[in-house]
Amino acid sequence: MTMDPREERWIDEEAGPIVRPYAMTRGRTKPLGDRLDLVTLLVATGRTPPDHVRLSPEQRQLLGLCQRPNTVADLASELDLALGVVRVLLGDLQSQGLIEVRRLAVPSEQSDQFLLRKVLNDLRAL
Repeated sequence: MTMDPREERWIDEEAGPIVRPYAMTRGRTKPLGDRLDLVTLLVATGRTPPDHVRLSPEQRQLLGLCQRPNTVADLASELDLALGVVRVLLGDLQSQGLIEVRRLAVPSEQSDQFLLRKVLNDLRAL
């Protein structure tokens, strides 16, 4: 049985039409750009989308939520969308320069060596 493409399937009057997750990503399953794991922090850059870019409602929501740093997991939960879908949408926003990854400061190797030497010297002093 084939469905007429002009027909919309409705769950009920309040729910609206069913939108499959792959429709939000136009069938893509891999995000553009950096690999975004569950705890990657993202924040909006404050730039406006280019004139030729039309953001989906989900991307606008993600951009709004990224006004403050948020993790990928929190964003997926907030929008109640599959993690893979959110990663693809975030990858699009990142490639357009609308969001950026916030990296946590990692101690340099040099400071680690300094700390280890200090501990070793203090242990020897005992």
